[in-house]
Amino acid sequence: MTNKTSKPATKSEPGSTMAEPKLLSGGNPQIAKGYGDEPVQAYIAAMPGWKSEVGRKLDALIKQTVPNVRKAVKWNSPLYGIEDDGWFLGIHCFAKYIKIAFFRGASLQPIPPGESKAQDTRYLNIREGDIIDETQFVTWVRQASELPGERM
Repeated sequence: MTNKTSKPATKSEPGSTMAEPKLLSGGNPQIAKGYGDEPVQAYIAAMPGWKSEVGRKLDALIKQTVPNVRKAVKWNSPLYGIEDDGWFLGIHCFAKYIKIAFFRGASLQPIPPGESKAQDTRYLNIREGDIIDETQFVTWVRQASELPGERM
């Protein structure tokens, strides 16, 4: 079986070390577009301060909930989806919080709290010190993974 997610994540010269990712305005890591776990892990490692630990936790919960999850970094944001079915979730760092986008969040029960200009999208914002309701997060991830994904 072929794996369509095996596109190269990043390119570097043999024997060279890649530079530390630049933080864009608001503290979002600038990571080259790539598919698979490697660019997502590079993004998580580059998340500043407390955000990296939260990113690792979110990534682990998503992987545990959707073992066949497809990962990529596009537009300096990790995306999670299902092969041939689009993306159901994205993560983005801002100066004071992490924004989790559920691309079909208006169809989730209960609906995630953060509104969006996009009719279907809903957000969950996590700030430093917030306690993540892991049970609710996993429920949203499971529901979102079962809906048609967003093509990007």
